[in-house]
Amino acid sequence: MTDTLLATPTTDAPEHGVKLTEAAADKVARLLEQEGRDDLRLRLAVQPGGCSGLIYQLYFDERQLDGDAVVEFGSGVEVIVDRMSGPYLDGAVVDFEDSIQKQGFTIDNPNASGSCACGDSFH
Repeated sequence: MTDTLLATPTTDAPEHGVKLTEAAADKVARLLEQEGRDDLRLRLAVQPGGCSGLIYQLYFDERQLDGDAVVEFGSGVEVIVDRMSGPYLDGAVVDFEDSIQKQGFTIDNPNASGSCACGDSFH
């Protein structure tokens, strides 16, 4: 895994404990550049579902809702976590892997005590 970037809290929003690796921040910055919009942030959330009870959601969002925690990482990438997802994601590290075997974002979450066989959900 590559080094995680230092988080910089945004002005008035509370902080969250999610970390972003340099590879993930670079990939997010490139994707945002392709979108051609400067009002999008990366939102990471936990929702009920999947075999094990909870699934991750990772998507771009222009909204910032009441209670959202926002942290800026390198390259101007901001990550938003909602109030309910925060405790499930505290200490989680988002990485981006680009190899022959796998391409995509991964989430290493110390709060996940187990996952299903397909790896798409956790508890």
